[in-house]
Amino acid sequence: MNPGWRVLDFTEFKGSIVYRRGRLLVKRDGACEQVSLPLTQIAVVLIGNHASISGAVLTKLSEYDIPLLVCNWSGVPVAGALPWRDHTRIGARQRAQAELTLPRRKNAWGRIVRAKISGQAATIRSVSWSTSEALANLAKTVKSGDPNNTEAVAAKRYWRTVSQREIGFARNPGAHEGGLNGCLDYAYTVLRGHGIRAIVSAGLCGTLAVFHRRRDNPYALVDDLIEPFRPAVDAYVLAHCTEHGTEMGDPEVKRGLVGAVTGVFEDTGETIPTVLTAFCQEYGLYVEANRKTLAVPIWRGGLDACKGE
Repeated sequence: MNPGWRVLDFTEFKGSIVYRRGRLLVKRDGACEQVSLPLTQIAVVLIGNHASISGAVLTKLSEYDIPLLVCNWSGVPVAGALPWRDHTRIGARQRAQAELTLPRRKNAWGRIVRAKISGQAATIRSVSWSTSEALANLAKTVKSGDPNNTEAVAAKRYWRTVSQREIGFARNPGAHEGGLNGCLDYAYTVLRGHGIRAIVSAGLCGTLAVFHRRRDNPYALVDDLIEPFRPAVDAYVLAHCTEHGTEMGDPEVKRGLVGAVTGVFEDTGETIPTVLTAFCQEYGLYVEANRKTLAVPIWRGGLDACKGE
């Protein structure tokens, strides 16, 4: 794993976290020794109800562009702290986001949906060749703005095929359960953390989305831009986790899921966080009309990935 993409999970940690000379010092309650972690190797921090964190840590996380996600008792993020990054074009870029025309927003969303479904076709290939072919063909039919809700049609077929392999499984996001649902939710949370960091570094506003419109979602844009990367995460979960027998309380399971989100996405060796960061920069150029069309990364499975036309 790239040491610059470490995700620190303190959702079940009981103890203190303080800052000293470029490092976090972590001490568990009742322990005598501290663990030292360099800030330069951290991408995202998840924190739960029982951890004590100093103001200096919050300041330094901001300076190092590291988002902090505050999670509830079940590990679901309910709040966050992200850097107020100095971006040379942040004002112009966010004004361009707000003024992005409906046709260009629709065009971007259609390309994102097409890439996501193409990625799902690659992921499901090892489970069902017929479903993979059907999804690949479905991706070709996606129109600007996805007026036919092809994304939902593809998702229904995709998860139904998974449930045929994993008896008893039904995709139920945010259900706070174990098995595949728990693994997927946890991995998506980590992916979302990387997405928050990526849009901040690109000078983008999280509430000004492409498609998602929930009023209570401060990171709606993140949820839009991580869609093409979900199938890559799914590929790991389907290969290494099961509906009956995978416990989210197992640290090894969580380490594996973090590793999946930081895994290689393209045949050039670039990882998911690296490609996601570049994609957010591309979207920033797109909203400012420096790109005629939005080039969306497509997961092809394994190391075979490329950018869409």
